[in-house]
Order: sequence, then structure tokens, then C-alpha cells
Amino acid sequence: MSRVQNTYVAAGEGDQRLDRWLKRRFPHLQQGRIEKMCRKGEIRVDGGRVKSSTRVEEGQQVRIPPLPDPNAVDDRPRDLSHADIKLIQSCVIYKDDHVIALNKPSGLPTQGGSKQTRHVDGLAEALKFGFDEKPRLVHRLDKDTSGVLILARTRLAAKALTEAFRHRNTEKIYWALVAGVPIPKLGSVKYGLVKLPGHGSKGENEKMRCVHPRDVDKTEGAKRAHTDYTVLTSLADRTAWLALTPVTGRTHQLRAHMAEIGHPIIGDGKYGGAAQENLGDGWGAGMGEEIGRKLHLHARSLRIEHPATGKELYLKASLPPHMTHSWQLFGWEEHHAPDDPFEGMI
Repeated sequence: MSRVQNTYVAAGEGDQRLDRWLKRRFPHLQQGRIEKMCRKGEIRVDGGRVKSSTRVEEGQQVRIPPLPDPNAVDDRPRDLSHADIKLIQSCVIYKDDHVIALNKPSGLPTQGGSKQTRHVDGLAEALKFGFDEKPRLVHRLDKDTSGVLILARTRLAAKALTEAFRHRNTEKIYWALVAGVPIPKLGSVKYGLVKLPGHGSKGENEKMRCVHPRDVDKTEGAKRAHTDYTVLTSLADRTAWLALTPVTGRTHQLRAHMAEIGHPIIGDGKYGGAAQENLGDGWGAGMGEEIGRKLHLHARSLRIEHPATGKELYLKASLPPHMTHSWQLFGWEEHHAPDDPFEGMI
């Protein structure tokens, strides 16, 4: 193990995420260890606690705790198996010299964390395609949410894409299968969200609680959130295919908002338990057999300005196998839905 280090962000190293800066300095560090050191307050910038996503600037002092030997087995970047390489490369739906887009599978975490050893960020080593560095994450999807995930192949592209997401210069459309049929069939949900403490020894299983808009400003930690939705089609009054667009981008926003209005997303064990009140005859997020076992939430499309050309980049991802099975069962087809179901509506 090394000793505690106090080092500075050098010229040319500013305006980048802390975890990216650390990995450039210490390539053997894994994302999970960085997250843990930040949570414990072992890594500090100018004396203050930080997150892995905190952006560092030139001249800032970074306190780095003792680090493991680069040759230690536990911290060596794990070799990717042939199956891992084949899996992640098969997810590529778009690639140029600046960006790579994936159709992320349901069940694959975007990034490492508590007990997560296999994730997109780690598998991205197989997405270099001739570049010296692996592509960088610029946004996230929940582990069980499938669909469009874009990565940057260069630092400049990462900066531009991160800014686009930060300033909401994007259009994201999700598809979901929900219990019951929302009324009205076109609407908005504007409940704020506040994080509840996790139940595990390390705060795992964190959950968001909805807060009425009038109470957001007086609720500590609450943030305003806004989701637009429209019903694309339905099966009687039992279930509906929704298009959702998150106007804000809060943790678990779509899942918490749908549960709050009584129409939890099918397969959502966190927000749509059997006791959930809804208009789908008390189904909660379960529908029996195979359908209710997996989350039916899919990042269908993303519109964003290309970081190099400035032109609109439109990315679309097909449904994952479990949602395709459900759509076939109900007699629905992907092409039945318009690319932008909100155009001219909101």
C-alpha cells in the first residue's frame, strides 16, 4: 500500500470528472474502489468531500488515501472473457470516431458499485476499436433498464456530451409497460423526489419518495421532477404501453412517478409491489408467469447534438427479449409507435 498523497490537478487536467482524473493517474484503480473511497470521505478536493462525478479544476489539491499495489491481484483490471467481449460488442448500435452508442441489456449495470463486478464501464475495454483509451460514460441507465446508452470516445466528446445532458439539450423517450391505463391518456407528473435511506449495511437499496409539488421547497433534500407521458395503446383496462420523457433527470424518476399515480411499471419490485394501489385491478407491477419478473422499462431513443459535427444525432434501440415477448403476447409491434409521440401534443 502507498502512503497518503496530496497532489494537484496539473495544467491541462482540469474540467473533467474526478474518477476519470484518478484513472489517468492510477490506471489500476477500479471504479468500485473509487466510489467507496469517495463515500468514506477518504478522497478530498481542497479539503472537502466529493463524489466520483465531481469535476476537478486546474490547481485544486486532491487528497488520495493509501492505494493498493498496482500489481495486487484484486485491483488488476480483470481480463475480459470471449463471451464478455462478444456480448458488449453485439450491443453497439452506432459508432464513429467520437461516440459509441449501445443498446444496453436489462440486468447489466452501467457502472461498478456495491457487489457489481460486471458492468458496461468495465466491459468498455472491448470497445476501443483501435483507440488507446476505452470510451467514457457520460450518462447512466438503471441496471434493469435497457436501451440507448451513449459513450464518448475522446475527452473532448465527453465534455460536449456531458454538457448536453447537464443542460438538458437532449430528447429522451422511454417505453414502459404499466399496470392499468392512466387517465388522462396524455399528461404530466410533477411530484418532487427525495432520497430515502437504504436498508443495507452500506446504504444499499436506496429508494426515492415522491413529494407533492407544494411541499418540495420545504422538504429537506427534495428536488423538483417532471415527467411527461402518453398512452400509445392498451389492453382493455389491464395494462398500457406508455411513452415517457423525463423533462428532469432524477434517480428512479420514471419508476417512482408511475407508481405514485397508481400505474407502476410491470416488473418493478422496488416501486411496484403487490400492495401498490393502481387501476389495474390490484396487479401491482406483477402480471404473473414470466411477464412480471423483469422490469419493462426501455430507453427507446435519444436525440442529441453530435459533439463534433453539431448535427442532430438520433439513436434508437430495439426492445429487449423479455419486452419483445410481452409485445408479441399482446399483439403489439414496435413500428406501431411514432418516433416522437409527443410531437405537437405538449
